[in-house]
Amino acid sequence: MEELAKEAGITVRTLRFYRERGLIQPPRREGRIAWYDDHHLARLRTVTGLLERGHTLNGIADLASTFDSGRDVAEVLGLGEPTEETPVRLTPEQLADYFQDQATAENLAASMELGYLGIDGDEIVHISRRLLEASSELVRAGVPLDAVLTAGREVREHADALADLFVRVLRTHTAATGPDQLRTVAQAVVDAELSMALDRRLREDDQPA
Repeated sequence: MEELAKEAGITVRTLRFYRERGLIQPPRREGRIAWYDDHHLARLRTVTGLLERGHTLNGIADLASTFDSGRDVAEVLGLGEPTEETPVRLTPEQLADYFQDQATAENLAASMELGYLGIDGDEIVHISRRLLEASSELVRAGVPLDAVLTAGREVREHADALADLFVRVLRTHTAATGPDQLRTVAQAVVDAELSMALDRRLREDDQPA
């Protein structure tokens, strides 16, 4: 414990307090010896960084609890299923850089439930760099992260329905259609239709009442 506290730049008393609050996992024990490792040190440095950013200990404890009970990254990423998306590995501090005070335990739990986030050791893995950057841009524009996640659920439902439609139509009428061709055709149609739908909606908004 003394060695860990020294490496983390905190006092043993503070380390004991963090353990009591559940901010770090219990050590591995061999008889009367308690062994800490790099995972404990990384968590302590994360706690220090979050405190410096203005997060409260209660908030950090909630994040730690959510983090420790999060979904495994293999479950989120689909155990190697093909995807065009690029996962992003983040520390909790880096996640806070993207979302600032919106990186709450509630929003983190909701992101895990939605399938955006998974856990790999002491790292958080976001399933898609494009979704991460789009979500962060919306938050910077003033949209609350919980509203972004609620919209994400609705988008997911519509996207699943569209995927079912394209798979059903193309594989019913063109049995030789491969995954790459299916993706190309589906993405082209959806992109064009969404672009035109946005045009229609924006024109409606511009019409005088």
